[in-house]
Amino acid sequence: MKNNMLKKCTLLAAIAVLLITVFVGVKPNLLHETEVEGAERPILIEGPMPIEAENFALKLEKVKVEKSGTFVFYKGKLNNYPVIVVKTGKGMENTAAATAVAIEKYNPIAIINQGTSGGHDPSLNVFDIVLGKRTTNIGSLKTGNIAENQGMDPSNWKPMDLMASEGSGSDPNAEKIRYYEGDAELLAAANAVKDKYTKGKVVKGTIGSADVWNNEVDRIKWFHTNYGTSVEEMEGAAAAQIANAYDVAFLGIRILSNNKTNGGQYNPNTAAANQDYVYEVVKQYISTLQSK
Repeated sequence: MKNNMLKKCTLLAAIAVLLITVFVGVKPNLLHETEVEGAERPILIEGPMPIEAENFALKLEKVKVEKSGTFVFYKGKLNNYPVIVVKTGKGMENTAAATAVAIEKYNPIAIINQGTSGGHDPSLNVFDIVLGKRTTNIGSLKTGNIAENQGMDPSNWKPMDLMASEGSGSDPNAEKIRYYEGDAELLAAANAVKDKYTKGKVVKGTIGSADVWNNEVDRIKWFHTNYGTSVEEMEGAAAAQIANAYDVAFLGIRILSNNKTNGGQYNPNTAAANQDYVYEVVKQYISTLQSK
């Protein structure tokens, strides 16, 4: 019995030594491969709806699809550089969550939030593109103090900067507009290729975001006057806020799919046109990264 026990112990010890040898020998190589594969931080391209994301995803090589919750990530390469397209879903909450998940999972070097938008500036037409020199939340508002049965007056609503204070919303320092500035290098890349876009103008402007679809022309004009908005959509400011929290370069790029201030009718083909332009922007940005 003692001999059998001794043989078993000897065998188990030999197996343990073998396993330790294998892991010690393999682990450094695995770590090295992971570091090499992740050496270049990816560029993240966001699009809310399928028509605003999938056209760009089709332009990537070696695409692998991953999902997290309702968010779909298309991981691929563009000019041999890692690029990830995420279909965020519509709205501020979806976009904020998708952006945070993407940053935590993939550690992007830059984020471009792109898609369609409604015009606020009567000088802009359908198929014109706005580069977000600034992005702002036009849905963060404080109403006036009006008693019961005295009606409503949206023209007197005040902006509310939710990032100005950790205290109560009554803090007067929060009664201002919060703008998120577009990253200078991303803007430079976008400007460098704007002549390649021939379906409309490419201009710098202010992108407004909210979980509200404004069809009231006077309301649209109010935002244009008070916030300086060029267009409105439902995602960009949420992505900009999360990118700012993680110190990740950010730029919004939005094409006008309609403009009620000058009668511009909705055209769904604008979504693909914008992705074609953003594709050129990303290639230009990659060239600047690779030249550093």
